[in-house]
Amino acid sequence: MTPIAPAVSERLAPELPAHRDGNVLRWLAAYTASMVGDSVYYIALSWAAVQTGTPSQAGLVMAASAVPRALLMLGGGVVADRFGPRRVVIGSDAVRCAAVLAVAGLLFLTSPGLWPLALLALVFGAVDAVFMPAVGALPARLTGRGQLARVQGMRGLGIRFASIVGAPLGGLAVAVGGAAAAFALAGLLIAVSVPLLVAVRMRDLPPDDKADPADGPAGRGGTARRDLVDGLRYIRRHRVLAPLMLAIALGDLGFVGPLNVGLTLLADERGWGASGMGWVLAGFGTGAGAVSLLLTLRGRLPHAGQVAAYAILAGSVAIGALAFAPGILAAVGTALLIGLLAGLSGALCGALLQTQSDPAYLGRVTAVSGLVSLGFAPLSMPLSAAAIGAWGTGPVFVVSAVVCGLGGVVALSVGDLRRAELPR
Repeated sequence: MTPIAPAVSERLAPELPAHRDGNVLRWLAAYTASMVGDSVYYIALSWAAVQTGTPSQAGLVMAASAVPRALLMLGGGVVADRFGPRRVVIGSDAVRCAAVLAVAGLLFLTSPGLWPLALLALVFGAVDAVFMPAVGALPARLTGRGQLARVQGMRGLGIRFASIVGAPLGGLAVAVGGAAAAFALAGLLIAVSVPLLVAVRMRDLPPDDKADPADGPAGRGGTARRDLVDGLRYIRRHRVLAPLMLAIALGDLGFVGPLNVGLTLLADERGWGASGMGWVLAGFGTGAGAVSLLLTLRGRLPHAGQVAAYAILAGSVAIGALAFAPGILAAVGTALLIGLLAGLSGALCGALLQTQSDPAYLGRVTAVSGLVSLGFAPLSMPLSAAAIGAWGTGPVFVVSAVVCGLGGVVALSVGDLRRAELPR
């Protein structure tokens, strides 16, 4: 009997569900440990900055990461595609770990002032610019295309876990040993991710998933600038990715302001207090976490493009309604609905980015998506605050809802995106 070739037998073998795949679970453990470390790091940085400088100086330190992250994000996508996402993620975590532990050592030994905190924030921002595209490109090298939606749900669960656990851990570390202890804990948590990532096995990309040499793909002798231009051209010409990027941009612009600065001002205006705002945020997190769990267990939702579009539209209505909630219970229920709908649309949009993009371009695709979400969307926060000061919460939340809803309109208007499906 003629033996089946390894490549053929591998294709015929049933695909292991991602949530039962030890290789994917190692990646998830590494990613979650890194994200928890990030949460502890931000608590430590904000506490140390407030204790060391004035409120305005502390604000500048906290904002310092945003500048290099926004400026370098597109280049970070080229680096991820050119050198491989696992290598970039491991290097990024190693650099972040070393930088955080160095600042922890300085704080244990002396009181150096604000300059090491500002430098650390700049380093984190620069490293994030390559870390985030690489994280987005890594799942396609871990499992088959049919499992990428499930991986997106698992990643969402990791993010929710980190947000729930990281802040209390950071606060406890600060209470016990000050900012130095919190920085040390953050560095150790990030360090946990490195050996786990080293143990992760990478899959070879199928020939159909590798970039066409005629397009000047990353890592084949072209310049970094050409790689970047090729990536942007690839997105612009793609019938699903191009409108999807626009839908994500509009959705985030309408979502980020109200759910960050706007919610704080709304809670103050209604007299809910910090505890009431915490309950509203808990409602949002619960809804988003439930959707991540659903996608993790199911692995696929039919009519992904259409469902994402309707979820964006319905979520925009809920965002507008939040400003008119008659009491804290209604606000928590509305926030729960926003979390469900925003979590659903965000998870599906992320899964479509993963499955519609050729893996060879995925770092650059993720970089553009990250720039939209973390570079442009935060600009709506000061605008939302100024507008609320001039016109009040109601009108600003309604305008934000309209902007967010336009993302759903775009998704429904473009046939290729509306009909987009996740792989079976």
